[in-house]
Amino acid sequence: MNNIYFFANQVYQYSHAKPIYDKTGGTFIVNKLNRALRFKYYLRNTEINGIFGAPKVLKKPKNQVYDLEGVIISGSNSEIKHDKNKSISIFIGHGAGDKKFGGSGNTLETYDYHFVSGPKHIHKQKDMDIHIPEKKLIKIGYPKFDDYVNGNIDKEEYYDFLGIKDTERQNILYAPTWKWGNGTLDIYGKRFIKELDKDYNLIIRPHFHDRGKIKLLKLWAKYYGYKNVYFSNPSKIIKNSTMNDFAISDLMVSDTSSIIYEYLVTKKPIIIANNNYDQLHNMPDELSVLSIAKNYDGEKSNICDMVKEDLHNPTLSNLYSEMLNNCFYFNDGKSTQRAVDFIRKIQ
Repeated sequence: MNNIYFFANQVYQYSHAKPIYDKTGGTFIVNKLNRALRFKYYLRNTEINGIFGAPKVLKKPKNQVYDLEGVIISGSNSEIKHDKNKSISIFIGHGAGDKKFGGSGNTLETYDYHFVSGPKHIHKQKDMDIHIPEKKLIKIGYPKFDDYVNGNIDKEEYYDFLGIKDTERQNILYAPTWKWGNGTLDIYGKRFIKELDKDYNLIIRPHFHDRGKIKLLKLWAKYYGYKNVYFSNPSKIIKNSTMNDFAISDLMVSDTSSIIYEYLVTKKPIIIANNNYDQLHNMPDELSVLSIAKNYDGEKSNICDMVKEDLHNPTLSNLYSEMLNNCFYFNDGKSTQRAVDFIRKIQ
């Protein structure tokens, strides 16, 4: 396909469009030089052509792309200022969580089309009084799920990449959000290492904006002799993709991160670390992981007991499977192809 463009404000938002890019190719639009360099660095070796084997990047000021012809897919809630006679804008977003959209919700009404992941996606729009005509809502599901659903993840290779020594242990993934959402890494990171290291492998995946905290936390764990803690760097969206972490984990602990909804694809247990964040969408129970996941409340809870109980509860899989299908369309490994088919149709 020709003339496919991808816009994102931050490199981690690329992961939502990556499955589509892998099938269509295209060019990334960034609005700052440092972001262009960041894209090149973190996405190197993803294709044969281009500098460092990275996707093509086009710098445009303030998202102004009036000269571009083709399809522009955005992972950020920013208005794409384009000539509607030359190009078509599609919003895909970068998360399916309960935190409200950043920026102005009305910005979303400026897009020509929306790739919709599921009923939860629609409910979030309604909760913010965002009105998108039905004909602009293209139901595709969640492209990020496809590799997981289709069994395309090499677990052994990822074990080696993380350097996990004891592969007989069960793996607990801790994936908190950042300060926008009252991320719990600073509150519970060291505590979870201390308490879970004895019996489990702990994989800590901070939010992209907290990636700089990995180095000090890793040094702290090494200094105090914790040997079963590993780190997944969210900026390395190719090697440390969320789906790789999902594939080798047996349970996840998080907070208000949108990852709690993405993790539903695994149908494995989720524990929510309470952080008292109250700027969330109002969701009915059938669209809320919070209605079925256990709540960890610091001093009042024992994380090891909670993990052990959930890992030995075979009934949870059905609950999470039902929640997955409540929140996301299809879940059949073909979401990316639906997006590609629609792009072909409108080109």
